[in-house]
Amino acid sequence: MTSPSHVDDDRGCLRVVLAVPLTLLTLIAACFCWTALTITPSGTWDDGAYAGIVLSCVVTIAAAGAAAALWLVPSVRRVVPWWWILPALLLGMGAGARWVVAG
Repeated sequence: MTSPSHVDDDRGCLRVVLAVPLTLLTLIAACFCWTALTITPSGTWDDGAYAGIVLSCVVTIAAAGAAAALWLVPSVRRVVPWWWILPALLLGMGAGARWVVAG
């Protein structure tokens, strides 16, 4: 009985704790990416709509970057698999593409 039991392994609890900020950052990125994709300027003169698109893209990219930075911490990387940050990174790339197209 020298090996630790499965009950003593706290990786499941740690994964749940770390899932909260990663999920919140991904939801923030999704909300602002959706906003950036649904804003349609009325014309080339509509500076407010273009500013809203840029702001939404910046917030999306910042939230995706924060999720990636959180995952890069070695203790987080040991517990959380890489595919947990994949949705946030895809949203960040989508917002970057929208920013380029709208700019």
